[in-house]
Amino acid sequence: MSIQWFPGHMTQARKKAGETLAMADVVVEVLDARLPQASSNPMIHELRTFRQRPCLKLLNKADLADPEATKAWLAYFDAQPGVKAVAISCKKASDVARIPGLAQKLAPHRCDAVKPLRLMIMGIPNVGKSTLMNALVKKKVAAVGDQPAVTKSQQRIDINSRLTLYDTPGMLWPKISHPIDGLMMAASHSVGVNAYIDEEVGTWLAGFLIEHYPALLTARYGFDLQGMDAVAVIEGIAKKRGCLIKGRGGELDLEKAAGILINDYRTGTLGRITLETPSLREARARQLAQAAAVNGENKGKTSSTDEDAEH
Repeated sequence: MSIQWFPGHMTQARKKAGETLAMADVVVEVLDARLPQASSNPMIHELRTFRQRPCLKLLNKADLADPEATKAWLAYFDAQPGVKAVAISCKKASDVARIPGLAQKLAPHRCDAVKPLRLMIMGIPNVGKSTLMNALVKKKVAAVGDQPAVTKSQQRIDINSRLTLYDTPGMLWPKISHPIDGLMMAASHSVGVNAYIDEEVGTWLAGFLIEHYPALLTARYGFDLQGMDAVAVIEGIAKKRGCLIKGRGGELDLEKAAGILINDYRTGTLGRITLETPSLREARARQLAQAAAVNGENKGKTSSTDEDAEH
């Protein structure tokens, strides 16, 4: 399944963001610490590199992520030019208080009332930008909701004479080329619910957890994973939680069971989980490249066969 979600307002948001970035000094990109690269919009990278703006990458929801994986991602991002990465929880005041100082180091020339530091808050939907904005301003200035893309317009907020914030709507990009990225974002609630099916996302998530976090599955749902595949895990959850389709003679409701697994992951009830690491992402990229090469060869063979048939 290839998940794509690009509501109409995002096209306008991208255009507006490009214009505003000309006035900003530092891009503060909010990422989901459980999927740091998958939750990094390539359009943001394109816009900020065009304007030659440094980037402070905030790995938000770090309290839900695997700490060892987070360490690997911080080292990965810090090795990139013009980038500083930090793991935070936007719900912790002490973490949020560090952000202006960290951004200041990326733009040391913007340090007083004559040249205030101008930060542009960017990121994909539902990674915590609005929560961050409200914490920085210390009052509610951005709508916070349980659904992605709550914020649909840009706003400027002058914190004081030395600091200005630009808040932008969550932006995805027109085509998610890595199918697993779409699954990770769906599992983490960064795309609209109409863009995916819980059972398909939950089945992928179950397979990932069997391979990387089997003990957390056993601890949460109480069954032995020996010999179980992803579908069996969803079925097991359905049995444990009594997920049945009414009027269907005891047929398991796998969609509901998948939703339970997804919600337990999202809330951290399962434990601290990260869906990708730098090394795992490289391996997936190689697999995707190999698959593309094979598809290209097959298409070439098909074209040759068609041509031979015509002659």
